[in-house]
Amino acid sequence: MQGAVRHKPHLLFTWLNDLIRHPRILDAVEDIIGPDILCWGTSFFIKEKRDASYVSWHQDSTYWGLEPPDIITAWVAFTDSTAANGAMRVIPASHKLDQVPHRDTFAAGNLLSRGQEIMVDVDESQAAMLDLAAGEMSLHHVRLIHGSDPNPSDDRRIGFAIRYVPTYVRQVAGSHDSATLVRGIDTHHHFEHERRPQADMSPDALAYHAAVTGAHAEILMRGTGKEMRA
Repeated sequence: MQGAVRHKPHLLFTWLNDLIRHPRILDAVEDIIGPDILCWGTSFFIKEKRDASYVSWHQDSTYWGLEPPDIITAWVAFTDSTAANGAMRVIPASHKLDQVPHRDTFAAGNLLSRGQEIMVDVDESQAAMLDLAAGEMSLHHVRLIHGSDPNPSDDRRIGFAIRYVPTYVRQVAGSHDSATLVRGIDTHHHFEHERRPQADMSPDALAYHAAVTGAHAEILMRGTGKEMRA
């Protein structure tokens, strides 16, 4: 899955829109952020076999513009994700840090939108590997320092990241943002509520997805003069 379709695909595919509402995922998320939940974004992270693509050490919160940082990612493994094929690595307890400086690299092969990387030394000897079997998921906080290596194996590695926020979180870096209400009620109305696709990749869904991801890209890519990377 390439290009703009990789971002917020839950607005294009009915089965992904169902997945972000799956009760087993939401039950775990609710235990952490409470019962009123928005899905702010989704992204595929795909490494083909013998793929040099990687994810540099970073914090998710760097360019999202969301406050307060009470944000959690459910990373769902569509295939096995192991040390052999470039699974995610994390620095335990780093979610307790404040936002730390990052630099943009736009490096070829970096799967992040700006190729951003953390500007402090990371002690990789402390890193923990998140091995997941297909169908399992991990949860991580928006401040957690994490990344992943290339996939030298003969197996694809496919992960689907779902970004959940409690309804009181606000967008402070842009004038307009949207999210999907997946559980509970929204009494804060900080985000425009996204609509479900009625059919996979329908013309209406494609047009709506383009509008939503265009506004989203303006927030994520602000100050760079660049468009969202494929």
